[in-house]
Amino acid sequence: MLTLNVPDMTCGHCVGVVTKAVKSVDADAAVSTDLSAQTVTVESAAAPAALQAALEKAGYPATVGAR
Repeated sequence: MLTLNVPDMTCGHCVGVVTKAVKSVDADAAVSTDLSAQTVTVESAAAPAALQAALEKAGYPATVGAR
């Protein structure tokens, strides 16, 4: 499981875009967002760098947070 800090995720629309970006890397990923904490928890076989790249491409740069 990977937790990503996504400081630019501030609304419901952002959550949708972030989720779609993660699913573009791994359609079977389990994605859980916490808007108030601005974090995304992902359970996926994809490499963390690939997930971060997809989020950055979508306009939401992310850093790896606590696991």
